Amino acid sequence: MNMLLPKKQCLRYLRPIPVPLHLFRYVMPLKMKILPPLAKLVKLAWPCQPSRKCPQFGQPLEMQLISSCKANNPAKKHLKMLPPKFVPLLKEIRVKYQQSTGELVSPVFRNLRSYLGTLVGLSLLDGFALWFIYNLLADGVWFLGIAVFLVTLGINIIFLRKDLYPLRWISPGLALILLLAFYPILFSVYSAFTNYSDGHLLTKEQSINRITQDYYLPEDTETFSWELYRSENGNFALLLTGENGDRYWAKPDQPLEALPGQESPETYDGFVRVSRAESIKYLTEIESIAFGVGEEGVRVKSLSSAAQLQKRFVYNADIDAIIDQKQEIVYYADGDLGSFLSVTGTELFPGYQVAVGLDNFTRLIKSPALSGPFLQVFLWTIVFAFISVVSTFMLGLFLALVLDSPGIPLPKVIRSLLILPYAVPGVILILIWRGLLNPHLGVVNLTLMQWFGWAPAWFSDPFWTKMGILLVNLYLGYPYMMLICSGALKAIPQDVYEAAEVDGANIFQKFFNITLPYLLISVGPLLVSSFSFNFNNFNVIYLFNEGGPPIPNTPTPAGHSDILISYTYRLAFAGERGADYGYAAAIAFVIFIILSLITLFNFRFTRMWEEVSENV
Repeated sequence: MNMLLPKKQCLRYLRPIPVPLHLFRYVMPLKMKILPPLAKLVKLAWPCQPSRKCPQFGQPLEMQLISSCKANNPAKKHLKMLPPKFVPLLKEIRVKYQQSTGELVSPVFRNLRSYLGTLVGLSLLDGFALWFIYNLLADGVWFLGIAVFLVTLGINIIFLRKDLYPLRWISPGLALILLLAFYPILFSVYSAFTNYSDGHLLTKEQSINRITQDYYLPEDTETFSWELYRSENGNFALLLTGENGDRYWAKPDQPLEALPGQESPETYDGFVRVSRAESIKYLTEIESIAFGVGEEGVRVKSLSSAAQLQKRFVYNADIDAIIDQKQEIVYYADGDLGSFLSVTGTELFPGYQVAVGLDNFTRLIKSPALSGPFLQVFLWTIVFAFISVVSTFMLGLFLALVLDSPGIPLPKVIRSLLILPYAVPGVILILIWRGLLNPHLGVVNLTLMQWFGWAPAWFSDPFWTKMGILLVNLYLGYPYMMLICSGALKAIPQDVYEAAEVDGANIFQKFFNITLPYLLISVGPLLVSSFSFNFNNFNVIYLFNEGGPPIPNTPTPAGHSDILISYTYRLAFAGERGADYGYAAAIAFVIFIILSLITLFNFRFTRMWEEVSENV
């Protein structure tokens, strides 16, 4: 029964195979098994028979079974008629030849250099990753450590599996996306369910270590004056002089050594005396060193004195509490608040992170902010985002239509000048506009005062503050809309306009019935994304007037021009409690839900997805 060989098998097994004379005993059975109709193939593929008359006798002959599977090969039509046993025989011949000549068979060994290079590169990457993960876990940063581990594991899998070879080229980008994009998002969601804030930034172990670093001077403890000595390798020692005149030589982790005499030597035990002026630059470093052993350990407490200080706070793991040895107060760990509290409610600083569940969301719902200016801020956010999108789109479309019209002089130069606001960083432009609208020194207000004797109060009047913000945002956003509208106009078929002119349509009918519908097909999704961007446009709100002017008589601080994102900043970071990252993450999560619903509403009821899919 004949078998049709796929092209890949033809290329893989029927390529030229050099066969020495002593291996012809493996080739001859192959010739005998070829079907009679393939005699022509044998003649084409084996032009030189193994005999003494062959000019290449005694040398390795090349049995040209087939050179390729190209259409111009006269033996190609015979290959499709080979019996099923033909391919295994060819493989056997090739294996015998490779074994006799020492040619390596495994592709791993044929590409040994690249394989070893991959292993070396992965070893270096894994070594650095393990060191980094170890330090992260030691510092209690579990989530980032797990993320780095998963990214490193994924890179190893990609580079060790052949079927994932195409992913090698994009693996660095994927790793950066996971670490710099997805991880912050997941960490923000996680923070919304914790008490992560100022005073609760550390883990419990880190908090205990920080608190127990404090020392105090017990009563009736002798104090010393000190002189600093330093060795060539950077070690320190102290020459202590007690209140009764006794002198001691103090080194870290060694007992105090009594010294005779009253004069301070310039050098002692390999240490050189440091002047008082030079001692100042080492003061911070030596304050953390205990000179001596155990209870004899002396610590520098100031530039002029040292004493046998004792730890003020000691952690007792049995009762999970920190004991204040100076005031004899016990501070018990409170797992709900993430702090060490005494029975009187006194709290030790700093606290530690704990999971608080939905407390941040409950606090947001019960907060007087919702019953106060929240609704006003939310409505202004919607209005600000909507007007910003509509105004920038209308101005950008108008400029695109004007520049696309025939007869406009120097259209490229004008377009380049109009794009300049898009090329300059927005932060700089906002600050420039803030200076231009300055009520006392701004060019705009001075000009209006000269012409009309009146100028708007851009920063103190709520209405004109909002108008100023919309004006600045229009200046920042119209170049983007002009660019995308210019590209979309080029894609509109001209024959549609020609047909409309034949039907007698005027310029307005062509715009509203042809230009605008075609534009919305391609520009519609970009308008939705622009709305989402302006919904969270913190820069223009905060840099222009910091959300002011303030709204009077509100339970929480808020401004007339605040949008949700700047209002969140006020609640989370500008309050009396300092930076409350967990609360801010909860508010940001709520804003994300609101914005997602608004975006879904836009796509659902404007049918943009359907229009885009129908016109792709």
